Amino acid sequence: MNSVQIGKYSISRNSDCFIIAEIGINHNGDVNLAKRLIKMAHEAGCNAVKFQKRTVDVVYTKEELQMPRPNPFGETNGDLKRGLEFNFEQYSQIDAYAKQLGILWFASCWDEDSVDFIDQFNPPCYKIASASLTDDNLLMHVKSKGKPILLACGMSTQEQIDHAISILGQDNLILLHCTSTYPSQDNELNLNVIPEFLKKYSCPIGYSGHEKGVLPSVLAASMGASVIERHITTDRTLWGSDHPASLEPEGLHRMVRDIRRLNIIKGDGIKVVYPSEVPIIKKLRRK
Repeated sequence: MNSVQIGKYSISRNSDCFIIAEIGINHNGDVNLAKRLIKMAHEAGCNAVKFQKRTVDVVYTKEELQMPRPNPFGETNGDLKRGLEFNFEQYSQIDAYAKQLGILWFASCWDEDSVDFIDQFNPPCYKIASASLTDDNLLMHVKSKGKPILLACGMSTQEQIDHAISILGQDNLILLHCTSTYPSQDNELNLNVIPEFLKKYSCPIGYSGHEKGVLPSVLAASMGASVIERHITTDRTLWGSDHPASLEPEGLHRMVRDIRRLNIIKGDGIKVVYPSEVPIIKKLRRK
């Protein structure tokens, strides 16, 4: 089975879970809020944070950008999309702050120019968002960078997933089971996809969750997910579409804590009598 090296972390089916705090666009265009989210992820014990990068005029049509949508940056959808994009100077601040804390950062890039932009910061890996899984040209451009790739497969058929993997290959790839609704309902999570992917593919399998609460993500890790990714926020009531499906500091802390306990709880599978049980044997057994 393949292993994938992301920074100092070797990710395989037997490794400790690699936990990604998805900041995405929950920074609301404020680099100081982005830094608070990076600190929140670091303090909770996450391995990495992830952002999203788009070239707005490439990813969205002119008609989409002109649609009325009152928001903190203006009156149109274009005002919002442009207001949520960080420039080079802002990403330089993010890069410096993450390095200061010792936490990895990377991004899901929605177009080729965005890949080249983020590549200036030498990220440890790239993520391909579920929405981009069918974009063959983008997949090939990301692959050309020679970095590990995390591929999310929300809103994708099995045939579409296999096609994307035929382009990317399974070396240096992590496949993330995902449902692309915000927030996802329990009956749409279908975590049993994880063991099926483990049987079908040789690469590590992970889970990118958009549900409320922490239980599904912990269950995903217990079912063999080597990577867990969750959106984070300082406050779920903040303006923005992704905040309601995100974890606040306490929820993130609990999720990381419980995932880190899993290897201890699962043990090695060898049935033994523990020393702590010996006094109980003497006390309770007649024979």
